Amino acid sequence: MAEVLSQSQIDALLNSMMNSDAAEEPKEEKPEKNWKKYDFKSPKKFTKDKLKLLKGIYDNYGRLASSRLNGVLRTACEMEVLSVEEQRYFEFSNILSENDVMMMLNLKLPDESKNPPMMIHISQKLMVNMIDRMLGGTGDDDDVDSSYTYSEIESALYKKVMKYLLDITRDAWGNYIKINLGDQRLEENPGLFQEISLDEPVAIVLLNVKMQNIDGRITICIPGNLLMNIFNIIDKRKHVDGLYDEGIANSRELIMTRLNRSTMEIKAELAEAQLSMKEVCGLKVGDVIDLNKSRESDVVLYVEEQPWFRGKLGAHNKNAAVKIKQCIQEEAPADK
Repeated sequence: MAEVLSQSQIDALLNSMMNSDAAEEPKEEKPEKNWKKYDFKSPKKFTKDKLKLLKGIYDNYGRLASSRLNGVLRTACEMEVLSVEEQRYFEFSNILSENDVMMMLNLKLPDESKNPPMMIHISQKLMVNMIDRMLGGTGDDDDVDSSYTYSEIESALYKKVMKYLLDITRDAWGNYIKINLGDQRLEENPGLFQEISLDEPVAIVLLNVKMQNIDGRITICIPGNLLMNIFNIIDKRKHVDGLYDEGIANSRELIMTRLNRSTMEIKAELAEAQLSMKEVCGLKVGDVIDLNKSRESDVVLYVEEQPWFRGKLGAHNKNAAVKIKQCIQEEAPADK
């Protein structure tokens, strides 16, 4: 006679079967996190915010450079920033081959500090096709590789193309800092460049340029010392600008102190005269030009090309001088 199971035995059997099914179900594997190794011996010098700021600057640079190349090469060029990273200088120098050349650009900062130059490299395929377009060619040679060697004529045109691109640097940084461009020179032996040590931190900006069916890269290497000085000047300016927004008691004095250091051009004008081209060409030493005005008449003082005062011409300590008599702004309502 078959054994009859009790209700408790049936429940236990069902529970064991359910547990065995759950155990057989494969567990979902969680994706492993990829951790980036950090080198504590050479810590990063620039924060993510600084690199993000640098990317924004060169996004603007890419738009300006694309517009400039469109006009110079008479073809559509697209430029975008691929990456902005902090690396060591040898990471940049190692990608250059023996046939590579690069441009060196010195930047003049407002603090007049001496800094190493910025380095710019353009891939041979892109540069050769740019030169071809400048000379009236089609600029679609896709067979150029890194083994290509520039001739003397191409080197001169290389400098010409780079000048178009480097002149935009001042405008790209203009929203953050006022910089002036210094010397520009072509370095034909990048491996011999020793103004920067191989372990010095640098910021490498990689831009991709697409011209018709040609793709190429522009690599900009900014030395760490130069970039630190730029960021320090930007941070100081932000700090000083913030003082005026906080409504501190001596904000007016701070503003006036900065304004008082500025210089303004002042010139005195007695009268004007108009001459024909024939009369100007006939002028010689000893000729007299009639101003149709009395020598006792008032002179007008111009401040930055704006008329501000009327005065009397005279002498002071044996030097020509003007004595201010009246403010032109004050007399304007009386003339109405």
